[in-house]
Amino acid sequence: MPTLATQPIASVRVLTEALPYIQRFHGKTLVVKYGGNAMVDNELKECFARDVTLMKLVGINPVVVHGGGPQIGTQLAKIGKKSEFVEGMRVTDAETMDVVEMVLGGLVNKEIVALINRYGGRAVGLTGKDGNLIHARKMTFTRNNPALDVPEIIDIGRVGEVSSIDPSVVEALEQGGFIPVIAPVGVGADGLSYNINADLVAGKLAQVLGAEKLILLTNTVGVLNQQGTLISGLNRQQVEELIENGTIHGGMLPKVRCALDAVQGGVKNAHIIDGRVAHALLLEIFTDSGIGTILRS
Repeated sequence: MPTLATQPIASVRVLTEALPYIQRFHGKTLVVKYGGNAMVDNELKECFARDVTLMKLVGINPVVVHGGGPQIGTQLAKIGKKSEFVEGMRVTDAETMDVVEMVLGGLVNKEIVALINRYGGRAVGLTGKDGNLIHARKMTFTRNNPALDVPEIIDIGRVGEVSSIDPSVVEALEQGGFIPVIAPVGVGADGLSYNINADLVAGKLAQVLGAEKLILLTNTVGVLNQQGTLISGLNRQQVEELIENGTIHGGMLPKVRCALDAVQGGVKNAHIIDGRVAHALLLEIFTDSGIGTILRS
């Protein structure tokens, strides 16, 4: 059991371990995709808000991109609308898009902003429509249908992918000492709003900003091998081998591809970490061991 004399020493050791990382990342941009349990568990939400605030106070520039799928599902159920998915993407008609914008750009975004501000941060909420931040194009799916000679085109409504990003508003907020908190809603050339996967937005934004790191908070410990053990580091060749042999599959597949695209696009490192762990961000950034899986080009 630690004595009164050893407790302060242990605290000092934590601070001295963090020092070289604070120096390394001072002035750098880190894009964080915030989702999963970290967004719904009250204790984890407060840990996240503290972590982001501390990062900004020591000179790092965090940019937060958040999801909100469960919250959207809850609001749709309240109006008697059933959630439908195609290959993991929510089918989004005009009515559903109204709910998506209300939940992501309103309820969820403002809750995150308020929590960060409560702990001393200066957060500002945005959607991709603000400052022409995220330009979107409609996403389409195709699948083989034995009854047809050509692949069947599936229309899932106002689901989009990133066409381009204008980071001017984010850069202005960073330079002003603010923490941008971004809801993944973009606008198309047709003037319509589009619901975009938050991982995709975070990855593209990290590339455009020239971020030092992309960090994806998930509900898993990271990428696992076939024995169920965490793989601490991967490069593109190793990832392709793990995809080919089926080790990386299901919901982890798009996250890994998003992370790889980011590092291929100039981001120094991408991390897939367990958002169910308290202070996961600080553990990944400021400790020698880190947590989760790091992907390098």
